[in-house]
Amino acid sequence: MQDKIEAHEQPFRKVFSSDFEFEIPDYQRPYRWGKEQALQLLEDLQECLERGDGDDPYFLGSLVLVRREGAKYDVIDGQQRLTTATILFAVLRDLATGKLKHDLADRVLEPGSELDDIEPSPRLRLREQDAGFFRHYVQSPDRIETLTGLSDNAAETESQRAIRDNAKALRSRLLDWSPEKRKSLATLMSSRTYLVVVITPSLDSAYRIFSVMNARGLDLTPADIFKSTIIGGLTPAERSGYSARWEESEEALGGGNFTELFRDIRTIESEERAKRELLEEFPKQVLDSYKSDGREKDFVDDLLLPYARAFEHTMERDFGPGDEWIPVNRWLKRLAMIDNKDWRPCALWALVHHADDAAFLADFLQLLERLAASILLREAYATPRIGRYLELLKQLKHGDGLLAEAFELTDEEKRQSLEALNGEIYQMQTRRSRYVLLRLDELVARDPGVTYNHRIISIEHVLPQTPDAASRWMQDFTEEERMRYTHRLGNLVLLNHRKNSQANNYDFDVKKSKYFTMNDGSAVFALTTQVVSAPAWTPDIVENRQRNLVDLLAREWRLA
Repeated sequence: MQDKIEAHEQPFRKVFSSDFEFEIPDYQRPYRWGKEQALQLLEDLQECLERGDGDDPYFLGSLVLVRREGAKYDVIDGQQRLTTATILFAVLRDLATGKLKHDLADRVLEPGSELDDIEPSPRLRLREQDAGFFRHYVQSPDRIETLTGLSDNAAETESQRAIRDNAKALRSRLLDWSPEKRKSLATLMSSRTYLVVVITPSLDSAYRIFSVMNARGLDLTPADIFKSTIIGGLTPAERSGYSARWEESEEALGGGNFTELFRDIRTIESEERAKRELLEEFPKQVLDSYKSDGREKDFVDDLLLPYARAFEHTMERDFGPGDEWIPVNRWLKRLAMIDNKDWRPCALWALVHHADDAAFLADFLQLLERLAASILLREAYATPRIGRYLELLKQLKHGDGLLAEAFELTDEEKRQSLEALNGEIYQMQTRRSRYVLLRLDELVARDPGVTYNHRIISIEHVLPQTPDAASRWMQDFTEEERMRYTHRLGNLVLLNHRKNSQANNYDFDVKKSKYFTMNDGSAVFALTTQVVSAPAWTPDIVENRQRNLVDLLAREWRLA
């Protein structure tokens, strides 16, 4: 029966034989194992070898294959292991002599037959982008040493550089071994190293299998699995181009952000809060409708790529050129400082559906930042916070645009936001209090483009939290006043260095000259410059500053 799923333990001598001809489909991700993984494989084999248990096997993991014709199989999961094992066999081959060299060469390359007019062929064919490189430098004998010396210009892709670096690391380690020990390793790999080979009749069945395997900890991301089902549904002529575009987006965002993109797309499409794992929900809520209608290309063209570009804009804040895009980038920068990313699906929707309208996006993002800031101040927990953004998303998709009711703050929400600004801001979570102070600093500086790239931005008290009993602070502030003002906005500044508990207790004149300023006497932040210019630090000054700062933010966020 050709339609059943088969699973067997197979030794490498069987896997790397004429029984299997492996091909990595072009829609699969590139070879990415680094030196750490390659050397870990060698160390694991070495440990098995040195235990000296005779027939003790070494299990390398699993392969999930789709049967094509004859001995040809598409590798759906396991290319990292297969590719690295091939490199290791090739390194051993080039370090060997005589019959052993010939036998190892057969593990890497089907020798063919001159008598039967059969050309040699690789046992593993990588994706088209790297297949020629791999055949020339790894699968052809006596070229590993040349491979290890290639420059980045010669090893053009990320995969090719990984192949080069891993071959170099393995060869360097094996050069220190005796020929006898290398032969023992080759014997172990051929006879006692096993893979669990799962053979499926179709990509759909392979997808189901390695979805389960992924949930059990194998090195697959949800995006890899979604890619297999979408790209695998295209015609062979379409796969290479769409695979390349998919991978360009993934590379631009980075692996973690690329997975977050799928979470945001799920939210936008379903208008629901996530209840289960992405791997379970995304196919049901998004992918299945595209696949059942034969619209795999539409998923890539109309959904994935536009939202990937929008997601990249939220990361890079790089709209333009043109002055009209400057406010858009500034609002994205502010939103990026919020302590959560629940606002992002709404922003992505707007960036995709109003991609060429800078004026709309600037107004939209300003409204979104106001809502996000109020939610931050009120310290709303995840459920109501996400619910509010989902309601906004539904209204946006309904066509409400800038007039969406979910943008508006109720009188109670405004009251709570103002109450928070007048309260002990310092006692908030650090990222939240820092956001409030950075937004204030921008307003105090009267420079909407002010940008800080300091590695450290810390919040400091002017009136110390625990002033020395003999300090001037104890004379200028009563205990009641210290309790009232210490953690409020009026008493806080920003620093671009770590806090110093000893310096924090200096009297005001010393503190502002030695702690709040740089060597030239200036302060980095506008908020801190305010304090440095103050002649003294008294309850009246703090109260006046408190009122002014709260008024600035209240006007900015329209809380009054």
